[in-house]
Amino acid sequence: MISDEDYLWFAGRALDGMAAVLTELGDEHANRQPPLPGANTPFAIVTHCLGVLDFWAGALVAGRPVVRDRDAEFTAAGPVAGLVERVTAAKEQLRADLAAAAPTEPLRAPAPAKYRETPAGRSQGGALQHVYEELAQHHGQLELTRDVLLHH
Repeated sequence: MISDEDYLWFAGRALDGMAAVLTELGDEHANRQPPLPGANTPFAIVTHCLGVLDFWAGALVAGRPVVRDRDAEFTAAGPVAGLVERVTAAKEQLRADLAAAAPTEPLRAPAPAKYRETPAGRSQGGALQHVYEELAQHHGQLELTRDVLLHH
């Protein structure tokens, strides 16, 4: 496993990139759904990523009590400034959650059923890799969503 600082650098790049896209879009565009079937708003994409961080790194790795409404993440809307502040706070929480991690140990709470027999569901390190996987893929999705919203 890579060092906590290296992991935070990679995760931070994705999160900072998301915050930059939100800021570029502003409240109006960040809360618009692109004209594609099943597409999510940029606000919802980032809100979902914060839910991923909280659940996977917070509950499953660090053992923090977390209440998550995954469905609500995809309908979330609001001002960009508040969401960017939440991204900043999530980066600090991730630092604390990593400090509590034991990468080769089992998760501190059960993974969702579809992940239980995967690396993401078997160890804290696997769960942390899943967090990064989600951040990276959704950062790219957010960049494409921005492009569609601004140029369509």
